[in-house]
Amino acid sequence: MATIKHTAGRMALSTGIDYAIKRVQKDPVNGLLDMVEMIEKYMPSTKHDAVYTKTGNAFSNFRRFVEDPSSKWVRYGTSLFTDIDSKVMKSLILNLGYEAGYSGLEKTRTLRDKYQSNFPWIILFDPTSACNMHCTGCWAAEYGHTKSLTYQQMDDIVNQGKELGTYFYMMTGGEPLVRKADIVRLARDHKDCTFGIFTNGTLVDEKFCDDMKEVGNIFLNISLEGFSEENDSRRGEGNFDMVLKAMDMLKAKKLLYGTSICYTSKNYKSVVSDDFLDLLIEKGCKFSWYFHYMPVGNNASPDLLLTPNQRAYMYKRIREIREMDNPKQIFPLDFQNDGEFVHGCIAGGKNYLHINANGDVEPCVFIHYSTANIKEVSLLESLQQPLFKAYYKNQAFNENHLRPCPMLENPGFLAKMVKESGAKSTDLESPEDVDHLCGKCTEYAKEWAPVANELWNTSQKVKAEKLAAREAEAKSFAQDA
Repeated sequence: MATIKHTAGRMALSTGIDYAIKRVQKDPVNGLLDMVEMIEKYMPSTKHDAVYTKTGNAFSNFRRFVEDPSSKWVRYGTSLFTDIDSKVMKSLILNLGYEAGYSGLEKTRTLRDKYQSNFPWIILFDPTSACNMHCTGCWAAEYGHTKSLTYQQMDDIVNQGKELGTYFYMMTGGEPLVRKADIVRLARDHKDCTFGIFTNGTLVDEKFCDDMKEVGNIFLNISLEGFSEENDSRRGEGNFDMVLKAMDMLKAKKLLYGTSICYTSKNYKSVVSDDFLDLLIEKGCKFSWYFHYMPVGNNASPDLLLTPNQRAYMYKRIREIREMDNPKQIFPLDFQNDGEFVHGCIAGGKNYLHINANGDVEPCVFIHYSTANIKEVSLLESLQQPLFKAYYKNQAFNENHLRPCPMLENPGFLAKMVKESGAKSTDLESPEDVDHLCGKCTEYAKEWAPVANELWNTSQKVKAEKLAAREAEAKSFAQDA
């Protein structure tokens, strides 16, 4: 239940955002600085800030980028407020920033301390296991196509989540947009939450775009695996053209969206190539999730796993794209290789969990084992299940956060936790023994370890040097003052 102070803060921030958006559109640098000042006023830095450091928090770090008018991030930030509908951007700041990133995060961290267990910042759930496609290597295909959560069950998940401080929800599947009407209804009924949808994009139409614009708190992550040859070989003939059509609609309606890209040993270079990025940017894409292929399911092929050198290429290329002097105005995130920025594995409720279409509460969208079902126990009780407790006790699984996963890079951990917790496979079609799953990762983990250690040691050295330089700069500034 929101307090009067909290509600008043949201209302005041809402009014300020309206002014700030207009300022950004007219005077990008000063407008963005005004935006930061205003947000900091209502969301002061806390010890839980994801990028809090000894020499600066999220706000001071952002100012360093904004104060340079030639910075690509100034141009990128400005584009968010000129290319995206103002209502959508306002909702994003209020819900993802104020509710989830500030107020909600404080609550989840307080509960973590109280219960000595994980509480999620994000909840992923599957409205349905049904899908109009069957893509090679898709973990969701293993679930079958007959299960769905009712609207009441989805609504209950969100209501329970908000009580625990979770205001950010993502939907996977199956294909979530099979349930477009219920998704829009849910977003309308929970205007204080943000809903991100992972979709194949083929069911995006004009009406749904209009509905998204009306509610303001839905954004899409559209699956794409490269240009037409690579993409359609995995996702079906004609899919590439259908996705581009959906992107054109979203751009025309000024809606926020990104891509969801599974990179494998076959497509890894293509999906981070300059030509591919230019296409995404031209189509209005603002961010891109990159997911390392996971050999989940009895029929999953380990051949699609990357070699150590291929994964190292992805590690370096994603960082190169994000560099200030790289002209690509898109923000890429690498779920696996960015582990160093979120302190390793974030599953098991540490930052997120997954609820499948049958109601099974799983630690990760790629880890299909559980001892709790949301149809039978509460979300709070689900977070106390033995498997989640094991995650809390053992995270981050490895001091090298480029080796974060208890399955992919540390396969012994997952097998041990599943067996000791009594968790069962939640795969509805072909239950996979945990030893079989982890066995597909053993050689991969062994080969990746020395490369990951070299990258990690280099990264930590550079980070230490930057920290020392900032501390010296801050000390010099204090002395001059």
